[in-house]
Amino acid sequence: MKHIPRKRFGQHFLADQAVIDAIVRAIDPRPGQALVEIGPGLAALTGPLAERAGQLTVIELDRDLAARLRADARLHVIQSDVLKVDFAHLPIAPPATKLRVCGNLPYNISTPILFHLLPFAWRIHDQHFMLQKEVIDRMTAAPASADYGRLSVMLQWRYAMQTVLLVPPAAFTPPPRVNSAVVRMTPRAQFAPLDVAAFSELVRIAFSQRRKLLRHTLGRWLDERGCAVNFDLQRRAEEVPASQYIDLAAAVGALA
Repeated sequence: MKHIPRKRFGQHFLADQAVIDAIVRAIDPRPGQALVEIGPGLAALTGPLAERAGQLTVIELDRDLAARLRADARLHVIQSDVLKVDFAHLPIAPPATKLRVCGNLPYNISTPILFHLLPFAWRIHDQHFMLQKEVIDRMTAAPASADYGRLSVMLQWRYAMQTVLLVPPAAFTPPPRVNSAVVRMTPRAQFAPLDVAAFSELVRIAFSQRRKLLRHTLGRWLDERGCAVNFDLQRRAEEVPASQYIDLAAAVGALA
């Protein structure tokens, strides 16, 4: 039976074989690796990935699609909302095994998924995601640009990122109304050990009124916590490099 894309799940199924081949080449799966695909849908990527890796874990919310996927003996199917999945304890490999995570993420919840995965970066070897190009532009943005914001700072703390492929709407069924791209995210070997929730709050406060000087937002937040730190608050949030937010979070954490 033909599967009708469900709008509430943000389903746009990849159908262009040339794009599928290019994504699989970018991921370069190998036998024995612990591969996890988020949102396999109609298995456009799933088949080629399983063929190269031998086995694959897939996380699919749609009950009907999950049932179809279980027919493939190479797949370990987790029928769940990915935002509820504990990537530290996936029953697919020893705890010390690094995961290779990939997928065509639902565009309506792509940012929550990226933030959900952030605390599990220690368990991940790399991530390859199809996303709305606008989101990837924000992820990889430099300071003093319109795209630079909370998403840029939070992800650049833990990942080195690069755009590896641009994908037009015509590559999907049904076509989305936006351009897409594939990003490679590699967890940094060297990074400041921060509390994710505390760092997220600091960055959220900083960008809450991005047109105002930081003394009006972040300055008040620091004062309320009695944090006397050496940080120039006479700037707007978008002017501060990610590295300086990271250093500030570390300093605040040390005072807590």
